[in-house]
Amino acid sequence: MSANPKSQPSFSPASRWKIGLDVAVRTALVLAVVGMVNFLGAKFFHRFYLSSQTRVELSSRTLAVLRSLTNHVDVTLYYDRKADFYPDIVALLNEYCAANKNISVRPVDYVRDAGAAEKVKTQYRQFFSSQSDKDLVIFDSGGRVKIFPGAELTKYQTKQVPAADPQQKELEFERRPVAFNGEQAFTAMLLALANPQPLKAYFLQGHGEPSLTDFKSDTGYLKFAAVLQQNYIAVTNLSWIGNAGVPMDCNLLIIAGPASALLEPELQQLDRYLREGGRLLILLGYTSQQHPTGLEPILQTWGVTVLNDIAEDLEHTKSKGYDIIVDQFGKHPVVNSLSSQLQVYLPRPVLKNQGQTANAPVVDELFGTSAGATLLANRSEPPHIYPLACAIEQKPVVGAANPRGNTRIIVVGDSIFFGNTLIESGGNRDFLNAAVNWLCDRPMLLEGIGPRPVTEFRLLITNHQQRQLGWLLLGALPGGVLLLGWLVWLVRRK
Repeated sequence: MSANPKSQPSFSPASRWKIGLDVAVRTALVLAVVGMVNFLGAKFFHRFYLSSQTRVELSSRTLAVLRSLTNHVDVTLYYDRKADFYPDIVALLNEYCAANKNISVRPVDYVRDAGAAEKVKTQYRQFFSSQSDKDLVIFDSGGRVKIFPGAELTKYQTKQVPAADPQQKELEFERRPVAFNGEQAFTAMLLALANPQPLKAYFLQGHGEPSLTDFKSDTGYLKFAAVLQQNYIAVTNLSWIGNAGVPMDCNLLIIAGPASALLEPELQQLDRYLREGGRLLILLGYTSQQHPTGLEPILQTWGVTVLNDIAEDLEHTKSKGYDIIVDQFGKHPVVNSLSSQLQVYLPRPVLKNQGQTANAPVVDELFGTSAGATLLANRSEPPHIYPLACAIEQKPVVGAANPRGNTRIIVVGDSIFFGNTLIESGGNRDFLNAAVNWLCDRPMLLEGIGPRPVTEFRLLITNHQQRQLGWLLLGALPGGVLLLGWLVWLVRRK
């Protein structure tokens, strides 16, 4: 008898076939379940979100624009993927793609993929202002191209932060993000691609108004013009309206900060333009308090009185009473989506007239001072709320047809808050976006599309706690895994 008998196989051929068949059937069942889940997910798809920071829901107005989009749009994300808010931009564009299959997104990291970046520069060479352009979102629909700079997608504020050294006397400031304007910008780009011609705005000149090409001074309007261009509104200077009047292709007339009075022929043509259903944005600077512009009597007939004084709100100021931080807003589409305060400079009060008739224009107060505001020249007036901006709209009248539509006017008692410096303060830029889109009757860029507030989380720990956390993550956790593996090896060895 042999000392080492021949070992028998662990499984018979029948058992092996049975096990193989069982594995095959189970695999097929798993694949079938996965396939059915994907089918049901594609047919009845609803997203769910794990936290408020990952939640991206498009507004109803954006969805309406996307439903009307029939042309294919290629979106090139020419971006450094390590940049701030890059994941937010990708998540937002993915929602656009999910809502309309005609939109495709191609990310190109110009830092890590130089070859692809060079192809993008070659393809869109005429749209690049310089070779150093970076962080751009490029929309291309059959050769029609619109580019939005990534730097304009996020609003920042400079805030004071606690000093790292308690003995330090100098104040420390930090630039923090407060709002993300991605949806507003991207929907505007898609709307621009869907329309062959931009709207046209005329900017009145000849009375000391700021320049649309001035980028050096604080009160220049170069950034103002850039905001209009981003809203697909082409702006052109208009030096004289006294003869032929306002051009018929004018979708929006802008009168900003006139330092001298308009001449009588101009005022007559302006009055005619409004009665024909024109759209007008009036920004009155503080100098107009001493030198009336001639616009005040016309505004009076449209239900608004501009006081010949300056509002002062010492409890809401950053520069010793010269400016006012506005956080009192009315109910109107122009201000409903604002999430930040405004900063205005030496504003004139703009009051709604009382006792309007049935067919009179509808006047809504947009924003104003706090209840503690006073007048700079008339100190005898008790403190109370002074409106600083009004929106005027003439509703359709039965039997009357205007060649330009229904009259819309926005009057603000300040023009400096749209200058190159203050336009970046708080929600000033957002107010301008909303104002021009309401005046041009583009509700899809107004209602429900506002800047998304940025929530910032900060973990404050001491240096000692930071060292302990480092040892825990780099030493204790890997060491615990190795120890557990060694113990399992000992048990299995026995």
